[in-house]
Amino acid sequence: YVDVIEQAVVSGEPVLIENLEETIEPVIDPLLGRHTIKKGRCIKVGDKECYFHPDFRLILHTKLANPHYKPEIQAQTTLINFTVTRDGLEDQLLAEVVNLERPDLEHLK
Repeated sequence: YVDVIEQAVVSGEPVLIENLEETIEPVIDPLLGRHTIKKGRCIKVGDKECYFHPDFRLILHTKLANPHYKPEIQAQTTLINFTVTRDGLEDQLLAEVVNLERPDLEHLK
C-alpha cells in the first residue's frame, strides 16, 4: 500500500485509509506532519523521497467509537465524529417524513 500512497502524494490525489486502530504505522508519520524536505517540495514516504503535490490529502477512517490517539497524532490531525445519536437520527427521520407528507410546512421552519 505504500506504493499507492506514494503515487497519490506525487499526483495530488486524496488517499483514504480505512479501519485504523489506535496505533498508526510509522510510514504515515511524515505525511501527517507534512515533514517536507528540499524547500517543501519533497517528502519521505517509506524509504523513498518523492515530490509532494500541494493538493495531496490524507483521510484516516476508524470504526472505533472513542479512539485514543497519541497527543502528537491528535495535534497533526482533525477528528470529525460522524456518529449519529438516537435523538439526532429521530429528528432527521421526522423531518424527512414531514417533508414528504407535508412539504407546505417546510417554509415554517
